[in-house]
Amino acid sequence: MKKAIIVSQNDQGANMITHALKSTGYLNISRFSAVCEARRYIMSILADIIIIESPFNDDGADFAIFAAEKTDSVVILLCGRNIADELADKLSAYNILVLSNTISKRTLSDGIQLLSTDTAVPLNIRESEEVMRRIGDIRLINRAKSMLMKYLKFTEPQAHRYLEKQAMNNRCSRLDSAKKIISDLK
Repeated sequence: MKKAIIVSQNDQGANMITHALKSTGYLNISRFSAVCEARRYIMSILADIIIIESPFNDDGADFAIFAAEKTDSVVILLCGRNIADELADKLSAYNILVLSNTISKRTLSDGIQLLSTDTAVPLNIRESEEVMRRIGDIRLINRAKSMLMKYLKFTEPQAHRYLEKQAMNNRCSRLDSAKKIISDLK
């Protein structure tokens, strides 16, 4: 039986993660609402996957590194859009997947299924490429929003609205709009 650990202070987020895990065959799920609590039990639970939903800030990233170093589990860190790219760069050396916590339940389920080593229903190569492409697209869009927030002092909702408005005005996708914003702000 596949085992999972969720570390989340947010009930709504934990419920979404639980649903995504159950839809991919994880039935034995342990949930912790504090990093210190999860850190004590991580060695004794032996999970296949560990999903950390931040607003733990640095504690969430530090715990993700701890989990990646001390276990053989797949580690996913869900965090705010504004820090996802920064953390992804920092944590990629530890093979930790960093995603925005605004990811859809379907995309999270696909990502979990892709990362699971013994999935009940294996993804074919085309589906795997599609999930990885979607994750890459989300990261690029979030990077554009982060740059708008950093360089133009937008709030997150303003950056989101600006990106969508640019896509509508230029009759292009949000991804194309994000690429243009990134190239313009570099």
